[in-house]
Amino acid sequence: MNGLQPGAGRQSPLDIKVAGRFFRRTGIGGFHLLPNGSPHAKKNEIKPWLKRQWCIPPQANAAFVCAMEDILALYKRPYDPDFPVICMDETSKQLTKEVRRRIKARPGRTERFDYEYERNGVCNLFMFYEPFGGWRHVSVTDRRTKVDWAHQIRALVFDHFPDARKIILVMDNYTHAGASLYEAFPPEEARQIYEHLEIHPTPKHGSWLNIAEIELRVLIGQCFNRRIPDVNALAHEVDIGKPSVTGRQPRLTGSLQLRTPESN
Repeated sequence: MNGLQPGAGRQSPLDIKVAGRFFRRTGIGGFHLLPNGSPHAKKNEIKPWLKRQWCIPPQANAAFVCAMEDILALYKRPYDPDFPVICMDETSKQLTKEVRRRIKARPGRTERFDYEYERNGVCNLFMFYEPFGGWRHVSVTDRRTKVDWAHQIRALVFDHFPDARKIILVMDNYTHAGASLYEAFPPEEARQIYEHLEIHPTPKHGSWLNIAEIELRVLIGQCFNRRIPDVNALAHEVDIGKPSVTGRQPRLTGSLQLRTPESN
């Protein structure tokens, strides 16, 4: 024994009768390999690699339902310019600078930019949106504090809606809302501002009920989906995104209905 294995031997002819048991003929006379799995299995429609971010509200939460129905009932009110419904939201924006000059687009080739960038700080945006009156205002600030919020509210009351009898303000659940006014202004002025407001907070983990959040996402998708180097450039993008010189835009139209278990 020399430890070698015997050779494979000569090639034998294919037995068509045996092969036919494991292969299916094609229309031209060739053969298929067996399918991977049951021959009667349906295509798997489950795609476990796909995920979708969602806002999942708490179950059986009375506080959530109470605040949600309050906001929905508010949106169903008839439009009244003396009592405008203003939705407010805010977000931050990371400022980034290019480190290399971009290559401009030309026929047959898209614009090219380098993957490296330089961080240049963060700024804040306040969004005020009147969905049923067609008015929108965006303010760019260096930071987001309670005092900054108070100054934005003062401008809303005295500059943007000075003739309104009361502003119906929809916003996230800020517990410091009234106190921020007293922190930023003298008590008499703070009280005057506060009396012009009727604040309706969205439920906790229910900010999607705030229509200003939707409008803000539209603005981000249209104007901020690129690298913006500084606050001035961001303010310029906001001006470009204004609906018109007057600040008016199409009103939000539609209807909202509360569904009960019996109606499902």
